[in-house]
Amino acid sequence: MHPAEELARLRLARTEGVGPATFRRLLERHLRAESALEALPRITAAAGRPLIPFPKDAAEREMEALARMGGIWLHWGGPGYPPLLAETEDAPPLLAVLGDASLLSRRQVGVVGSRSASAAGRRMAEELAAGLTTAGIVVTSGLARGVDAAAHQGALNAHGRTTAVVAGGLDQPYPPENASLQARIAAEGGAVVAEAPLGTAPQARHFPRRNRIVAGLCLGVVVVEAALRSGSLITARLALEAGREIFAVPGSPLDPRCRGANDLIRQGAHLVEGAEDVLANLPAAPRTLPLFTPRPHGPRSQAETEAEAEAVAPESPPPADAEAQLLEMIGPTPVGVDDLVRRCHLSAPAVRAILLDLELSGLVESLPGDRVARSAG
Repeated sequence: MHPAEELARLRLARTEGVGPATFRRLLERHLRAESALEALPRITAAAGRPLIPFPKDAAEREMEALARMGGIWLHWGGPGYPPLLAETEDAPPLLAVLGDASLLSRRQVGVVGSRSASAAGRRMAEELAAGLTTAGIVVTSGLARGVDAAAHQGALNAHGRTTAVVAGGLDQPYPPENASLQARIAAEGGAVVAEAPLGTAPQARHFPRRNRIVAGLCLGVVVVEAALRSGSLITARLALEAGREIFAVPGSPLDPRCRGANDLIRQGAHLVEGAEDVLANLPAAPRTLPLFTPRPHGPRSQAETEAEAEAVAPESPPPADAEAQLLEMIGPTPVGVDDLVRRCHLSAPAVRAILLDLELSGLVESLPGDRVARSAG
Protein backbone atom coordinates (compact mmCIF):
# COMPACT_ATOMS: atom_id res chain seq x y z
CA MET A 1 0.00 0.00 0.00
CA HIS A 2 1.25 3.47 -0.88
CA PRO A 3 2.49 5.35 2.22
CA ALA A 4 0.11 8.25 1.61
CA GLU A 5 -2.89 5.90 1.48
CA GLU A 6 -1.67 4.05 4.58
CA LEU A 7 -1.43 7.35 6.45
CA ALA A 8 -4.89 8.37 5.24
CA ARG A 9 -6.38 5.08 6.44
CA LEU A 10 -4.84 5.56 9.86
CA ARG A 11 -6.25 9.10 10.04
CA LEU A 12 -9.68 7.91 8.93
CA ALA A 13 -9.72 5.07 11.45
CA ARG A 14 -8.63 7.37 14.28
CA THR A 15 -11.17 10.10 13.47
CA GLU A 16 -13.63 10.43 16.32
CA GLY A 17 -17.05 9.27 15.19
CA VAL A 18 -15.75 6.94 12.47
CA GLY A 19 -16.28 3.40 13.69
CA PRO A 20 -15.76 0.16 11.74
CA ALA A 21 -19.11 0.39 9.94
CA THR A 22 -18.62 4.01 8.87
CA PHE A 23 -15.03 3.30 7.85
CA ARG A 24 -16.17 0.48 5.62
CA ARG A 25 -18.95 2.48 4.00
CA LEU A 26 -16.57 5.36 3.27
CA LEU A 27 -14.07 3.08 1.56
CA GLU A 28 -16.80 1.32 -0.40
CA ARG A 29 -18.01 4.66 -1.75
CA HIS A 30 -14.71 6.49 -2.26
CA LEU A 31 -12.34 3.53 -2.86
CA ARG A 32 -9.40 5.40 -1.35
CA ALA A 33 -9.02 6.75 2.18
CA GLU A 34 -7.44 9.95 0.84
CA SER A 35 -10.63 10.69 -1.10
CA ALA A 36 -12.79 9.74 1.87
CA LEU A 37 -10.88 12.09 4.17
CA GLU A 38 -11.26 14.92 1.71
CA ALA A 39 -15.01 14.33 1.45
CA LEU A 40 -15.63 13.63 5.14
CA PRO A 41 -16.22 17.21 6.40
CA ARG A 42 -18.59 17.97 3.53
CA ILE A 43 -20.71 14.84 3.70
CA THR A 44 -20.94 14.84 7.51
CA ALA A 45 -21.86 18.52 7.50
CA ALA A 46 -24.80 17.55 5.31
CA ALA A 47 -25.87 15.20 8.12
CA GLY A 48 -25.69 18.07 10.62
CA ARG A 49 -22.65 16.75 12.54
CA PRO A 50 -19.44 17.73 10.75
CA LEU A 51 -16.37 15.65 11.57
CA ILE A 52 -12.80 16.89 11.64
CA PRO A 53 -10.31 14.30 10.35
CA PHE A 54 -7.68 13.06 12.78
CA PRO A 55 -4.60 15.33 12.59
CA LYS A 56 -1.99 14.32 10.07
CA ASP A 57 0.95 15.03 12.38
CA ALA A 58 -0.50 12.86 15.17
CA ALA A 59 -1.01 9.99 12.73
CA GLU A 60 2.57 10.38 11.46
CA ARG A 61 3.88 10.22 15.03
CA GLU A 62 1.96 6.99 15.67
CA MET A 63 3.26 5.45 12.46
CA GLU A 64 6.82 6.40 13.37
CA ALA A 65 6.44 5.03 16.89
CA LEU A 66 5.16 1.68 15.64
CA ALA A 67 8.00 1.49 13.12
CA ARG A 68 10.52 2.08 15.92
CA MET A 69 8.97 -0.84 17.80
CA GLY A 70 9.38 -3.03 14.73
CA GLY A 71 5.66 -3.31 14.10
CA ILE A 72 3.51 -3.06 11.00
CA TRP A 73 -0.06 -2.10 10.12
CA LEU A 74 -2.65 -4.37 8.58
CA HIS A 75 -5.51 -2.46 6.96
CA TRP A 76 -9.00 -3.73 6.25
CA GLY A 77 -9.17 -4.25 2.51
CA GLY A 78 -5.38 -4.22 2.23
CA PRO A 79 -2.79 -6.97 1.75
CA GLY A 80 -2.19 -9.29 4.68
CA TYR A 81 -5.38 -8.48 6.55
CA PRO A 82 -6.67 -11.73 8.11
CA PRO A 83 -9.39 -13.05 5.78
CA LEU A 84 -11.49 -14.72 8.45
CA LEU A 85 -11.60 -11.55 10.56
CA ALA A 86 -12.45 -9.50 7.47
CA GLU A 87 -15.70 -11.48 7.13
CA THR A 88 -17.04 -10.21 10.47
CA GLU A 89 -19.49 -7.30 10.53
CA ASP A 90 -17.36 -5.05 12.74
CA ALA A 91 -13.88 -5.97 11.54
CA PRO A 92 -11.32 -3.44 12.83
CA PRO A 93 -10.30 -0.86 10.22
CA LEU A 94 -6.66 -1.51 11.06
CA LEU A 95 -4.48 -3.65 13.31
CA ALA A 96 -1.04 -2.95 14.70
CA VAL A 97 1.11 -6.09 14.79
CA LEU A 98 4.42 -7.04 16.37
CA GLY A 99 6.05 -10.26 15.24
CA ASP A 100 4.93 -12.50 12.38
CA ALA A 101 1.80 -10.93 10.90
CA SER A 102 1.35 -13.84 8.48
CA LEU A 103 0.12 -15.96 11.40
CA LEU A 104 -3.13 -14.02 11.34
CA SER A 105 -4.02 -15.57 8.00
CA ARG A 106 -3.25 -19.12 9.12
CA ARG A 107 -5.58 -21.63 10.79
CA GLN A 108 -6.14 -20.45 14.33
CA VAL A 109 -7.92 -21.79 17.39
CA GLY A 110 -8.73 -19.60 20.36
CA VAL A 111 -8.06 -20.96 23.84
CA VAL A 112 -9.71 -18.83 26.52
CA GLY A 113 -10.84 -19.17 30.09
CA SER A 114 -10.80 -17.93 33.64
CA ARG A 115 -8.24 -15.43 34.88
CA SER A 116 -8.36 -17.24 38.24
CA ALA A 117 -7.97 -20.67 36.68
CA SER A 118 -7.21 -23.72 38.75
CA ALA A 119 -3.87 -25.50 38.46
CA ALA A 120 -5.64 -28.22 36.48
CA GLY A 121 -7.20 -25.64 34.16
CA ARG A 122 -3.86 -23.99 33.45
CA ARG A 123 -2.25 -27.37 32.80
CA MET A 124 -5.09 -28.30 30.44
CA ALA A 125 -4.65 -25.02 28.54
CA GLU A 126 -0.90 -25.63 28.21
CA GLU A 127 -1.35 -29.19 26.97
CA LEU A 128 -4.10 -28.22 24.53
CA ALA A 129 -1.97 -25.42 23.12
CA ALA A 130 1.05 -27.69 22.78
CA GLY A 131 -0.98 -30.33 20.97
CA LEU A 132 -2.63 -27.84 18.63
CA THR A 133 0.61 -26.11 17.67
CA THR A 134 2.31 -29.45 17.07
CA ALA A 135 -0.43 -30.08 14.49
CA GLY A 136 0.33 -26.73 12.81
CA ILE A 137 -2.48 -24.71 14.38
CA VAL A 138 -1.82 -21.19 15.65
CA VAL A 139 -3.09 -20.79 19.23
CA THR A 140 -4.77 -17.43 19.81
CA SER A 141 -5.73 -15.86 23.11
CA GLY A 142 -5.96 -12.56 24.96
CA LEU A 143 -2.78 -12.50 27.11
CA ALA A 144 -4.85 -12.31 30.30
CA ARG A 145 -3.91 -14.02 33.55
CA GLY A 146 -4.80 -17.66 34.03
CA VAL A 147 -5.90 -19.72 31.03
CA ASP A 148 -4.84 -17.16 28.39
CA ALA A 149 -1.26 -16.94 29.65
CA ALA A 150 -1.05 -20.72 30.06
CA ALA A 151 -2.18 -21.24 26.46
CA HIS A 152 0.46 -18.85 25.12
CA GLN A 153 3.14 -20.49 27.26
CA GLY A 154 2.11 -23.98 26.22
CA ALA A 155 2.41 -23.06 22.54
CA LEU A 156 5.81 -21.44 23.00
CA ASN A 157 7.16 -24.30 25.11
CA ALA A 158 6.20 -26.70 22.30
CA HIS A 159 8.07 -24.47 19.82
CA GLY A 160 4.75 -23.60 18.20
CA ARG A 161 3.13 -20.37 17.10
CA THR A 162 0.77 -18.22 19.13
CA THR A 163 -1.07 -14.92 18.66
CA ALA A 164 -1.89 -12.57 21.52
CA VAL A 165 -4.65 -10.02 21.03
CA VAL A 166 -4.24 -7.23 23.57
CA ALA A 167 -6.88 -4.80 24.81
CA GLY A 168 -4.73 -1.66 24.91
CA GLY A 169 -1.89 -0.32 22.81
CA LEU A 170 1.07 -2.51 21.91
CA ASP A 171 3.25 -0.40 24.17
CA GLN A 172 0.97 -0.94 27.20
CA PRO A 173 1.36 -4.61 28.23
CA TYR A 174 -1.48 -5.82 30.43
CA PRO A 175 -1.47 -7.29 32.97
CA PRO A 176 1.99 -5.91 33.82
CA GLU A 177 3.31 -9.31 34.90
CA ASN A 178 2.72 -10.60 31.35
CA ALA A 179 4.99 -7.98 29.75
CA SER A 180 7.81 -10.51 29.43
CA LEU A 181 5.40 -13.05 27.93
CA GLN A 182 4.25 -10.49 25.36
CA ALA A 183 7.85 -9.78 24.42
CA ARG A 184 8.61 -13.48 24.19
CA ILE A 185 5.66 -14.10 21.87
CA ALA A 186 6.84 -11.40 19.45
CA ALA A 187 10.46 -12.56 19.63
CA GLU A 188 9.82 -16.30 19.19
CA GLY A 189 7.83 -16.35 15.98
CA GLY A 190 4.44 -15.34 17.35
CA ALA A 191 2.35 -12.21 16.86
CA VAL A 192 0.96 -9.55 19.18
CA VAL A 193 -2.06 -7.66 17.85
CA ALA A 194 -3.80 -4.47 18.93
CA GLU A 195 -6.66 -2.40 17.56
CA ALA A 196 -6.23 0.45 20.06
CA PRO A 197 -3.78 3.29 19.40
CA LEU A 198 -0.31 3.23 20.91
CA GLY A 199 -0.36 4.66 24.40
CA THR A 200 -3.86 3.36 25.17
CA ALA A 201 -4.04 1.91 28.68
CA PRO A 202 -6.54 -0.98 28.80
CA GLN A 203 -9.93 -0.14 30.30
CA ALA A 204 -12.95 -2.35 30.96
CA ARG A 205 -14.68 -1.25 27.75
CA HIS A 206 -11.71 -2.39 25.66
CA PHE A 207 -11.91 -6.07 26.61
CA PRO A 208 -15.16 -6.97 24.81
CA ARG A 209 -13.67 -5.39 21.67
CA ARG A 210 -10.52 -7.47 22.17
CA ASN A 211 -12.68 -10.58 22.57
CA ARG A 212 -14.45 -10.01 19.26
CA ILE A 213 -11.07 -9.98 17.50
CA VAL A 214 -10.07 -13.27 19.13
CA ALA A 215 -13.37 -14.78 18.00
CA GLY A 216 -13.08 -13.31 14.51
CA LEU A 217 -9.56 -14.57 13.88
CA CYS A 218 -10.25 -18.17 14.80
CA LEU A 219 -11.88 -21.16 13.17
CA GLY A 220 -12.99 -22.26 16.62
CA VAL A 221 -12.77 -21.28 20.28
CA VAL A 222 -12.01 -23.61 23.20
CA VAL A 223 -13.26 -22.59 26.65
CA VAL A 224 -11.22 -24.30 29.37
CA GLU A 225 -12.72 -22.82 32.54
CA ALA A 226 -15.31 -20.07 32.74
CA ALA A 227 -17.92 -18.92 35.21
CA LEU A 228 -21.51 -18.60 34.06
CA ARG A 229 -21.01 -14.86 33.60
CA SER A 230 -17.59 -14.20 32.15
CA GLY A 231 -15.75 -12.61 29.27
CA SER A 232 -14.77 -16.06 28.01
CA LEU A 233 -18.42 -16.99 27.44
CA ILE A 234 -18.93 -13.72 25.59
CA THR A 235 -15.98 -14.63 23.36
CA ALA A 236 -17.60 -18.01 22.73
CA ARG A 237 -20.93 -16.39 21.90
CA LEU A 238 -19.33 -13.93 19.49
CA ALA A 239 -17.54 -16.83 17.81
CA LEU A 240 -20.79 -18.79 17.55
CA GLU A 241 -22.58 -15.82 16.02
CA ALA A 242 -19.77 -15.62 13.44
CA GLY A 243 -20.30 -19.27 12.52
CA ARG A 244 -17.21 -20.63 14.26
CA GLU A 245 -16.91 -23.94 16.11
CA ILE A 246 -17.26 -23.91 19.91
CA PHE A 247 -15.37 -26.33 22.15
CA ALA A 248 -15.38 -26.69 25.92
CA VAL A 249 -13.43 -28.66 28.49
CA PRO A 250 -15.72 -30.31 31.07
CA GLY A 251 -15.07 -29.67 34.74
CA SER A 252 -16.37 -30.42 38.18
CA PRO A 253 -19.95 -29.23 38.77
CA LEU A 254 -18.80 -28.24 42.25
CA ASP A 255 -16.36 -25.67 40.87
CA PRO A 256 -18.01 -22.37 39.85
CA ARG A 257 -15.14 -21.80 37.41
CA CYS A 258 -16.36 -24.77 35.36
CA ARG A 259 -20.07 -24.05 35.17
CA GLY A 260 -19.86 -21.88 32.08
CA ALA A 261 -17.86 -24.45 30.12
CA ASN A 262 -20.18 -27.24 31.26
CA ASP A 263 -23.17 -25.20 30.16
CA LEU A 264 -21.66 -24.73 26.71
CA ILE A 265 -21.38 -28.51 26.39
CA ARG A 266 -25.01 -28.83 27.50
CA GLN A 267 -25.97 -26.47 24.68
CA GLY A 268 -24.05 -28.43 22.05
CA ALA A 269 -20.39 -27.37 22.20
CA HIS A 270 -17.84 -30.04 21.34
CA LEU A 271 -16.57 -31.76 24.46
CA VAL A 272 -12.78 -31.56 24.64
CA GLU A 273 -10.45 -33.85 26.56
CA GLY A 274 -7.43 -33.27 24.35
CA ALA A 275 -6.19 -31.53 21.22
CA GLU A 276 -7.38 -34.42 19.06
CA ASP A 277 -11.01 -33.57 19.93
CA VAL A 278 -10.49 -30.06 18.54
CA LEU A 279 -8.62 -31.20 15.44
CA ALA A 280 -11.32 -33.75 14.58
CA ASN A 281 -14.01 -31.05 14.47
CA LEU A 282 -12.10 -28.11 13.01
CA PRO A 283 -13.33 -26.90 9.60
CA ALA A 284 -11.14 -26.35 6.58
CA ALA A 285 -9.07 -23.21 6.12
CA PRO A 286 -11.14 -20.11 5.28
CA ARG A 287 -11.41 -18.81 1.77
CA THR A 288 -10.18 -15.29 0.98
CA LEU A 289 -13.27 -13.36 -0.09
CA PRO A 290 -13.47 -10.01 -1.87
CA LEU A 291 -14.01 -7.31 0.72
CA PHE A 292 -16.06 -4.97 -1.42
CA THR A 293 -17.06 -4.28 -5.00
CA PRO A 294 -15.99 -0.87 -6.36
CA ARG A 295 -18.86 1.36 -7.34
CA PRO A 296 -18.72 3.55 -10.44
CA HIS A 297 -18.16 7.25 -9.98
CA GLY A 298 -19.98 9.99 -11.77
CA PRO A 299 -22.12 13.08 -11.21
CA ARG A 300 -24.49 12.63 -8.28
CA SER A 301 -27.89 14.11 -7.69
CA GLN A 302 -28.83 16.01 -4.51
CA ALA A 303 -30.74 12.95 -3.33
CA GLU A 304 -27.65 10.77 -3.74
CA THR A 305 -25.54 13.28 -1.82
CA GLU A 306 -28.05 13.33 1.03
CA ALA A 307 -28.22 9.53 1.03
CA GLU A 308 -24.45 9.32 1.28
CA ALA A 309 -24.43 11.79 4.16
CA GLU A 310 -26.96 9.65 6.00
CA ALA A 311 -25.02 6.45 5.28
CA VAL A 312 -21.79 7.79 6.74
CA ALA A 313 -23.28 9.84 9.54
CA PRO A 314 -20.78 9.80 12.40
CA GLU A 315 -21.29 7.14 15.02
CA SER A 316 -21.83 9.47 17.97
CA PRO A 317 -21.27 8.12 21.46
CA PRO A 318 -24.53 7.14 23.19
CA PRO A 319 -25.97 9.57 25.76
CA ALA A 320 -24.75 9.29 29.33
CA ASP A 321 -27.98 7.63 30.50
CA ALA A 322 -28.23 5.21 27.56
CA GLU A 323 -27.18 2.20 29.66
CA ALA A 324 -29.82 2.93 32.31
CA GLN A 325 -32.49 3.48 29.65
CA LEU A 326 -31.65 0.23 27.92
CA LEU A 327 -31.58 -1.72 31.17
CA GLU A 328 -35.03 -0.35 32.05
CA MET A 329 -36.39 -1.87 28.82
CA ILE A 330 -35.09 -5.33 29.70
CA GLY A 331 -37.07 -7.53 32.08
CA PRO A 332 -37.13 -11.22 32.98
CA THR A 333 -39.05 -11.97 29.77
CA PRO A 334 -36.65 -12.35 26.81
CA VAL A 335 -36.70 -9.53 24.27
CA GLY A 336 -35.07 -9.41 20.85
CA VAL A 337 -32.06 -7.15 20.36
CA ASP A 338 -33.64 -5.77 17.18
CA ASP A 339 -36.72 -4.77 19.21
CA LEU A 340 -34.50 -2.90 21.66
CA VAL A 341 -32.81 -1.06 18.80
CA ARG A 342 -36.18 0.08 17.44
CA ARG A 343 -37.46 1.19 20.84
CA CYS A 344 -34.41 3.03 22.18
CA HIS A 345 -33.45 4.97 19.02
CA LEU A 346 -29.77 4.05 19.31
CA SER A 347 -27.74 2.46 16.55
CA ALA A 348 -27.47 -1.32 16.53
CA PRO A 349 -23.69 -1.25 17.23
CA ALA A 350 -24.26 1.08 20.20
CA VAL A 351 -26.97 -1.17 21.63
CA ARG A 352 -24.82 -4.27 21.26
CA ALA A 353 -21.84 -2.53 22.88
CA ILE A 354 -23.97 -1.53 25.87
CA LEU A 355 -25.43 -5.03 26.12
CA LEU A 356 -21.92 -6.48 26.24
CA ASP A 357 -21.10 -4.20 29.18
CA LEU A 358 -24.34 -5.14 30.95
CA GLU A 359 -23.64 -8.82 30.38
CA LEU A 360 -20.13 -8.53 31.75
CA SER A 361 -21.60 -6.78 34.79
CA GLY A 362 -23.98 -9.68 35.33
CA LEU A 363 -27.09 -7.54 34.85
CA VAL A 364 -28.40 -9.19 31.67
CA GLU A 365 -27.90 -12.51 29.95
CA SER A 366 -27.92 -13.42 26.28
CA LEU A 367 -30.32 -16.09 25.07
CA PRO A 368 -30.70 -18.06 21.82
CA GLY A 369 -32.38 -16.24 18.97
CA ASP A 370 -30.49 -12.98 19.54
CA ARG A 371 -32.54 -12.20 22.65
CA VAL A 372 -31.62 -10.85 26.08
CA ALA A 373 -33.26 -10.88 29.51
CA ARG A 374 -32.58 -9.46 32.96
CA SER A 375 -30.36 -11.80 34.97
CA ALA A 376 -32.07 -13.70 37.75
CA GLY A 377 -29.21 -13.18 40.21
